[in-house]
Amino acid sequence: MSLIEVNHLRKEYPNVTPLKDVNVRVDEGEVISIIGPSGTGKSTFIRCLNRLETPTSGQILVDGVDMCDPATDLPAMRQKMGMVFQNYALFGHKLVVENLMMAPMDLLGLSKQEAYDQAISLLETVGLRDKALNWPHELSGGQRQRVAIARGLAMRPKILLFDEPTSALDPQMVSEVLTVITGLAERGLTMLVVTHEMRFARDASTRVFYMDRGECWEAGPPEQIFEHPQRPETHDFIFRVRSWTRTVDSLTPDVPALEASLTHYCQRQFMGPRAANACELLIEEAVGNHLVGIARSRGITQPNVHLTLSAGEGGVDMQLLIDYREKLLAGGDPFEDETWDPLSRTIVNRLCERMELVEPGLVRIHIKA
Repeated sequence: MSLIEVNHLRKEYPNVTPLKDVNVRVDEGEVISIIGPSGTGKSTFIRCLNRLETPTSGQILVDGVDMCDPATDLPAMRQKMGMVFQNYALFGHKLVVENLMMAPMDLLGLSKQEAYDQAISLLETVGLRDKALNWPHELSGGQRQRVAIARGLAMRPKILLFDEPTSALDPQMVSEVLTVITGLAERGLTMLVVTHEMRFARDASTRVFYMDRGECWEAGPPEQIFEHPQRPETHDFIFRVRSWTRTVDSLTPDVPALEASLTHYCQRQFMGPRAANACELLIEEAVGNHLVGIARSRGITQPNVHLTLSAGEGGVDMQLLIDYREKLLAGGDPFEDETWDPLSRTIVNRLCERMELVEPGLVRIHIKA
């Protein structure tokens, strides 16, 4: 029997139905990443599992016990499921170590010394042994989230639930929190993680649930979800996550908006500043200066240049696909003629490992990391 079994789970609010019909199974020891577009019921699903939200209908079996049965002892069942929230939810008036001691003393009956020893051990697990006597406000966001993870472990749960644990963190803090969660995964703890971090979902999960429109549309091992998705919706979502796409359709593009969007993508891919700057410079010179300049000289007011940047985490194998087939081919291919500004050509060559003409009007540039 599965450790968690969800049948026809539905959750309705007066104006929206975040969960329509969810049916999933989770076995002991599995690490499940729950991914999908924003607003598709992922957080509602995770909160329904331990009854922080009351389902409208359906069945949730945890270790054989129906969480939706009015006779179920919910406090006792919740002790089996630790919960880590995106906003930490630490007690600001308690020391870090005290945050970890309270529930084990109150609910598990541990003595003060036993609770303290356990708390110190758990803080050591998440790399924060030296912060035991600090106040939560003295810690960084990443450190507070690691304390929240340790507190979730303090009740010795069979299952640990994470509701977007890195959404409020900057890239460096995201990395330190994901390292801790990955370490827990290697210890065999059953975990369900609502996440937008595709690196973690791909590398640390045993299975991935793709949720959309209030249902679990696809479930499978990471290789299937990320390399061979079965549903077109899954494919489209994964492609959007992996790639950055934009269209330059004006001679005076909104450069700040373009750069802000590109910067956000680079951060999500864990690119370093050097790799991110290379992408930005290349687009500025190859598109903003060269192609837009060509369009202007040919009297084209809407160049319609389509950009697709793809990269692995950390700026690995960065490729920029530039598609200008719509408008710019009539007067000759801009990447084959001699109209390059010498400075732009020099900068582009310096940033490229190689440039290939896939077909007239379609260029692929391999960017140096």
